Amino acid sequence: MDMQKRIHLELRNRTPSDVKELVLDNCRSNDGKLEGLTDAFVELEFLSTINVGLTTVAHLPKLNKLKKLELCDNRISGGLEVLAEKCPNLTHLNLSGNKIKDLSTIEPLKDLGTLKSLDLFNCEVTNLREYRESVFKLLPQLTYLDGYDKDDKEAPDSDGEVYAGLDDDEDDDDDVDEEDYDEDAAPGEEEDEEGEDDEDEENENEEEDDDDLSGEEEEEEDVNDKEVDDEDEEEEERGQKRKRELDEEGEEDEDD
Repeated sequence: MDMQKRIHLELRNRTPSDVKELVLDNCRSNDGKLEGLTDAFVELEFLSTINVGLTTVAHLPKLNKLKKLELCDNRISGGLEVLAEKCPNLTHLNLSGNKIKDLSTIEPLKDLGTLKSLDLFNCEVTNLREYRESVFKLLPQLTYLDGYDKDDKEAPDSDGEVYAGLDDDEDDDDDVDEEDYDEDAAPGEEEDEEGEDDEDEENENEEEDDDDLSGEEEEEEDVNDKEVDDEDEEEEERGQKRKRELDEEGEEDEDD
């Protein structure tokens, strides 16, 4: 897909002045130039043109509010002096994977007084001796180079800084949802309560099972007791019957 068509699709029936973020990654530019992007994008703060075949940024329009520019994985080898004029408030610039070979190519970036983060991963310039020290000296306004400061401390998520305030409405909605969720219980309490309910139910079921077993055992004991009593009665009857027979035999002997 060519860049102009991609821009048209990204607008989604909006006007350019309504757009704060524009992602054109992996589309194709004719002759290595930016096409279809005009200075009508007056509110644009983030522009991403990763792997679009750019060889120059000379056709970049005037974007006074642009803060973050992604140009990685293109074929840019120079001409960066236009950035200070076209994007005077740029704070984050990613040139990783381009054909930047020496420090003189990035020297014009010293005119970008607001630039605080620069990425040059996979560029030949990173192979130079004392590369990091040289870049920080050449661009004193920089705080982070390739994600780390002068003391090798990792940079925080720059996207969060750039987009702070872009989606306030969505953030407010999320906050409301979180407040509603946490209003009556801290995180995890609901799960604990459900677990306790399940445990109580299991205990009740076990007690019922124990009661059933106890009833069955009692019933079985009653049956056994009854059988013993019946046997005792039968034995007693047999004994009495035998006694009567013996008495009768004794009487017959006396008569004789």
